[in-house]
Amino acid sequence: MKFTVLVPARLKSTRLPRKVLADLNGLPMVVRVAQRAALSNAARVVVAADDDEIVQACRAHAVDCVLTDPEHPTGSDRLAQACALLGLDGDDAVVNVQGDEPMIDPALIDACAALLAARPECVMSTAAHGIDHVDELLNPNVVKVVLDGSARALYFSRAPIPWWRDGHAQGVTQLPQPAPLRHIGIYGYRASFLRRFPQLPASPLEAIESLEQLRVLWHGERIAVHVSETRPGPGIDTPEDLARVRQLLV
Repeated sequence: MKFTVLVPARLKSTRLPRKVLADLNGLPMVVRVAQRAALSNAARVVVAADDDEIVQACRAHAVDCVLTDPEHPTGSDRLAQACALLGLDGDDAVVNVQGDEPMIDPALIDACAALLAARPECVMSTAAHGIDHVDELLNPNVVKVVLDGSARALYFSRAPIPWWRDGHAQGVTQLPQPAPLRHIGIYGYRASFLRRFPQLPASPLEAIESLEQLRVLWHGERIAVHVSETRPGPGIDTPEDLARVRQLLV
């Protein structure tokens, strides 16, 4: 499937201000992300920026970029505007790669695009991998997903799902089998749905869990899930994350 990678980039991040322009061994982070995404089979990689400073940084390194409204409340709103600016609609495929994922695996990008092409009943695709430690299962910052028999998402949660009744009764010291799945924050979209998504009413589940993808399930749409055998590269949310990735890129 021919697809476009969109990289939303917001200058006013909270935990690590201006992180998309943070220096990663000589290049701004968002440029590193775009260059990494370009190693996939994407026909085009475009940064969707909220500030002209990001646009200028991208252009200085020959990275395609569009300027979007700085007041968008969510990344999905920013991506929807980018689709409109680029003329993407209908069954055009878009893969959303976050602007703080400079070590994203290009094969994972391709897998999300291929899954969307293979599952016409789904408006979105995403990815997950098996959890291998109890601490991850219990950590509310680790989003979990459970699937149906056709590898479509049934639910996403910060809670330890599926709930292992017998294991929890004894205190959680090991994982159930098959292993629970950790959600990976990469998404494939049909462009027509991505443009429509910001207009869908938010769901109460989305508000409770603080997980925007629950809006999709709430409105009866389907999300196909690729289960990866490997973990994704580390993203960057904090100064400590930034220092760690700098070391990995040496």
